[in-house]
Amino acid sequence: MEQAITDFLCRYELAELFPERVQQFMQIESLSGGERLLSQGNDSEALYLLVEGKLKISMLSPEGKRLILAFKSPFDLVGDIVYVQHCPLINTVEAVTKSRVIRIPYEVLRKEMGDNAAWLEFLLKTITWKFEMKSYAMNFNLLYPVDVRLASYLLSMTPIQPKLDATSLVDIADLIGTSYRHLNRVLLQFQKAG
Repeated sequence: MEQAITDFLCRYELAELFPERVQQFMQIESLSGGERLLSQGNDSEALYLLVEGKLKISMLSPEGKRLILAFKSPFDLVGDIVYVQHCPLINTVEAVTKSRVIRIPYEVLRKEMGDNAAWLEFLLKTITWKFEMKSYAMNFNLLYPVDVRLASYLLSMTPIQPKLDATSLVDIADLIGTSYRHLNRVLLQFQKAG
């Protein structure tokens, strides 16, 4: 298992970022599709490096409405904002496909990396990139109608053929900020238009 961690760190050019004293506390966790990694509102004790698979990031509003914020694929960090803010989890994270993550306890990161300039710069770049992507997605969802958002989603999934079953349609609707019913109407319009 230790070799697998080293292989992943080398693959994503992170081996030099994390000193040996941090790497010894890293663990690989495997998730199956649909398995939850983190739950909104809970406390977290670790940062996760997504190294294989696909994760879905979502949140539940106080009214019970679920909003999918993003789908993550390698390489990405999960739990970085919670690490910096020392707050409960703001989102739910679950595996869409079979996935692997490297778990690093926050306690180890704070003790060993808290004053490491390279780590802090890496963290800053990662969080600001996420902020930029969320701003872009929010602007897109506010400025364009559902048919354009759906077409954009479908184009972003090519050459992968998205499976359009009931579960995936609910996820797509949540991701592009519309209702399942409205999404079905737009898909019917697309079908009629050829």
